[in-house]
Amino acid sequence: MKSFVPLVLVILSTVISCKNSSANKGALTQLKDTLKEPELITVKGNQFYKGSKPYYFVGANYWYGPLLAAKDSAGKERLKKELDLLKSYGIDNLRVLVGAEGGTNDYTVRPALQYEQGKYNEALLNGLDYFMAQMRKRNMYAVLYMNNNWEWSGGMAQYLSWNGYGNVPIPNLPGYTWPQYMEYTEQFHSCEPCMEAFRNHIKFIMGRTNKYTGIKYTDDNTVMSWQVANEPRVFSQKHEAAFTKWLNETVNLIDSLDSKHLVSTGGEGAAGYLWDINLFERTHTNPKIDYLTMHMWPYNWGWYKEGEEGKLLEDATVKAKEYIANHTQLAAKMNKPIVMSEFGLPRAQERLFPDSDTRNRDTFYSSLFSLLTESYTHKNSLAGYNFWGFGGYGKSAGRPEGKWQPGDDFMADPPQEPQGFNNVFATDTSTLKMIKEYNIQVGNM
Repeated sequence: MKSFVPLVLVILSTVISCKNSSANKGALTQLKDTLKEPELITVKGNQFYKGSKPYYFVGANYWYGPLLAAKDSAGKERLKKELDLLKSYGIDNLRVLVGAEGGTNDYTVRPALQYEQGKYNEALLNGLDYFMAQMRKRNMYAVLYMNNNWEWSGGMAQYLSWNGYGNVPIPNLPGYTWPQYMEYTEQFHSCEPCMEAFRNHIKFIMGRTNKYTGIKYTDDNTVMSWQVANEPRVFSQKHEAAFTKWLNETVNLIDSLDSKHLVSTGGEGAAGYLWDINLFERTHTNPKIDYLTMHMWPYNWGWYKEGEEGKLLEDATVKAKEYIANHTQLAAKMNKPIVMSEFGLPRAQERLFPDSDTRNRDTFYSSLFSLLTESYTHKNSLAGYNFWGFGGYGKSAGRPEGKWQPGDDFMADPPQEPQGFNNVFATDTSTLKMIKEYNIQVGNM
């Protein structure tokens, strides 16, 4: 590949100048590592393939990875340590936010990658490059989502604010409600300046060359999938036509810029489509959508709550399996893989710290992962999970309400949620060992 030529010449000259065999060996190892290309993830029928072998996985959501990489050396060291830990448990598939928009509101990610429309924080672009380079070294795969339906990273609502629609009605702030936010945000899909700005953002990111590897993002097999957005949602029946038009146009744009890598939408399944799986299907008929996604939140949906965990765990598991079955049946009908790319469960008593009990969560996760083993055995459509989310070595600031403030550690929970609520920390060894066992069972180690 042409992009490797300058780096190869530099390394080869270093090899030639070395005066002893150990130095030669080290330089040659560096050369080999530099040139090693991750195997491309593709889709054949209802299965993913890593090279020539089926690819089933238990991965993680790790939205803040590029933010760690953009920080000082301590942030980079934490990132490398966490990637090494994830890899050791077979967790090689990470779902990641490309970057936030705005960065000026409370309860949102700060700093933002796109701090003004069309203007980018160079340190955060560098962080994204560094993050992808570190993943590439470890033969890991990124699902990169380009936008967000929700306020916590700016997202679609921020584009509206930039284009004259007024202040974003952030539901966590006094005087605003979730219905107000949803009514505001659905305007994005009929706001031409907003959609044009987002298209420009897609072109900018996908046209980027990584400063650490010299490889274009569209040539880098570290990318498993470009994902349109986190949970793009149909908010009302009247919204369906505008949403579907926008979704198809965005998918087609991404595919036109990169026909090598996979395209996914980031949709939640029926839960994000008025609880109508037929509506979810109607909005996902584009053949350029390579696979389906679904999300599941038993606590948010009232299936599971503090004080009744033991009583409700079995009921939540039954409902979860039914939800998954409905979507895997649809995936089989459409002959596509499907990934549960978000799900989570709180720790005991909704505690926020690593020393709290995770036994119920482990039981619930194991019940879900057993479905993946079955799918792997029978070559079915359920192809992977990305739990939400990996908190790594992050530490809570200890505020009683768990609120995130600038300067606090980044963890799995975004800024609008109590920090630690859905985290799988590096010290949650029972959870991580169980995940490793399932990755072994599906041939991903």
